[in-house]
Amino acid sequence: MKVGFLGLGKLGLPCALAMESKGHTIYGYDVNDRVIQSIIMKKLKYKEKWADELLYKSKINLSGIVEMVQNTEIIFVAIQTPHQKKYEGITRLPNERVDFDYSYLKAGIQILADIIKDNGQSKIVVIISTVLPGTIRKEIKPLLNEFVKLCYNPYFIAMGTCIPDFLFTEINLLGVDDVDAAEKVKKFYSTINEAPTFDTTIENAELIKVCYNTFISTKISMMNTIMEVCHKLPNTNVDSVTRALSLCKDRIISGKYLTGGMGDGGGCHPRDNIALSHLSRRLHLSYDWFENIMIQREKQTEWLADLFIEESKGRKMVILGTSFKPETNIITGSPALLLKNLVEEKGYKVTVFDPYVDLNVTYTDEQEESLITYFIGTKHEIFKHFPFKQNSTVIDPFRYIARRNDLKIIKIGNNIE
Repeated sequence: MKVGFLGLGKLGLPCALAMESKGHTIYGYDVNDRVIQSIIMKKLKYKEKWADELLYKSKINLSGIVEMVQNTEIIFVAIQTPHQKKYEGITRLPNERVDFDYSYLKAGIQILADIIKDNGQSKIVVIISTVLPGTIRKEIKPLLNEFVKLCYNPYFIAMGTCIPDFLFTEINLLGVDDVDAAEKVKKFYSTINEAPTFDTTIENAELIKVCYNTFISTKISMMNTIMEVCHKLPNTNVDSVTRALSLCKDRIISGKYLTGGMGDGGGCHPRDNIALSHLSRRLHLSYDWFENIMIQREKQTEWLADLFIEESKGRKMVILGTSFKPETNIITGSPALLLKNLVEEKGYKVTVFDPYVDLNVTYTDEQEESLITYFIGTKHEIFKHFPFKQNSTVIDPFRYIARRNDLKIIKIGNNIE
């Protein structure tokens, strides 16, 4: 296939070379003449695994942008979305927070869209630049025209190993705007790698990309905290600790617990974090990571409490489920009970019911005159068929209660209808 690349910098060129290595013909363009000259001279100023070898054999067509549009079926846009050095993490965290700079991306897209329109033929344009959620719809789509068939396709690659990361990626992530274009891009990737394609909304794809990076940051930060603990505790070794954790592939290194819902609970998690916070203070760690975990759990539950109160509008409030996890009657460390306590702390009365805990109680709202606002506190299977009072509200943080015409169901974290 003939493929175009708008942007041949440290992201675009390695990916273009990787695609070329799979037999595709590449037409590339970059506004920076020094970038073009380095490709012509086949000499890069940065170290990139496999790049020198592939560049030496490369036959990339370094055309003008008009020629690139005329000769290609899919055009990948790899234009930088930079930031100032103070946001690189090489200095202290600044007080202010800013978005990425989209001026280069917008300018490039505008030029590309106009040339595609002048060419008079529809082209698939695939943006691979990193952006924050909402950017493509707000900043980029208004620049397009009917000849541009858009996809958003960020990569899970790291500078220095872009080519192997791209060729052996875990998933091909595709934010879909045009269904036919997305299908063609999927078919194209079947020639590049064997990874599954995860297609979703553009906003989801934008969010998945940055969350992926932040997830890695979270793992590193957690393990560096453990390293500091081991440096201050006799007879401990961080490499032994992390090696043991890496073998736990059922719950730690797996897809388990990667779902939104209530906070964790039980007889171990909250108390262990609080105890480790105590240890952190005793050892004078540089940062109390474990306190941070508990604060997030509490703050998020308080946000749920405020949402519960707001949606209740003075009606009766009922929490369904008080055990700390489904299909058990253990309430130790229950996040649902934390929710109850925070609602009551704010001056509101709330009823709780759990069929596994309240074994001798039959719950019914049949005699209740007013409507009710229910909150699913535990993901018990039985609540899928619970006799909710008609025309009431159900707040579902687990997004597992089926839609019903006689109920207002709020699926927390799902804004796709």
